Amino acid sequence: MGTDAEKLLAARAAAKLVDDQMRVGLGTGTTVAFLLTELARRSSAARFVATSPRTEQAARDLGLAVEEFDSWDRLDLAIDGADQVSASGWLIKGGGGAHTREKIVANAANRFVVIVDSSKQVTTLHPPVPLELLMFGLAATLAELGTAKLRGVSVSPDGGVIADLFGEVGDPAALAQRLDAQPGVLAHGLFAPDLVDEMIVGVGTTVRHVTAGGPP
Repeated sequence: MGTDAEKLLAARAAAKLVDDQMRVGLGTGTTVAFLLTELARRSSAARFVATSPRTEQAARDLGLAVEEFDSWDRLDLAIDGADQVSASGWLIKGGGGAHTREKIVANAANRFVVIVDSSKQVTTLHPPVPLELLMFGLAATLAELGTAKLRGVSVSPDGGVIADLFGEVGDPAALAQRLDAQPGVLAHGLFAPDLVDEMIVGVGTTVRHVTAGGPP
């Protein structure tokens, strides 16, 4: 079975978690696109926050109620995809450049659910690691990072520069700590296992549920 079919299976399972009274954060990416279609098919009356203009427009086009994330301090649920899911439960996200907002939304949610197809499962994480960098002092930040390269795309909706860090990931916790300590790094695409409450993985014709940041 192709990965699109697995993405659809994971998206359908995640859509069942959405109650009409919920405030829900929507991630960005191809698997989330399947989720949006499924939520629209179910005529979900939930209220949504989108992590990117692309997701926001797609959700609105499907008739979902998308609101600005400026007055809510918590979300009931957030659902997002991932680029890599390691055996240790660490994620790499941000292939679409929305990782800063995705991390904010995931952290604000009472429950964060990640939906992926089986191709996203890896033994260990590998580069690149997406970055969002502050424009001020950009050359100095890139020099400090060493192996980072600008992606050559538009700035983020919040004005950050999108880049990718190459070189071995090694210990993701140590790398995340290093990136968090770099002043010019607004956010990175390493998501720790303790941020994830549940992972839904489409595998062939079945769906695998993993809870509490465990390995897939």
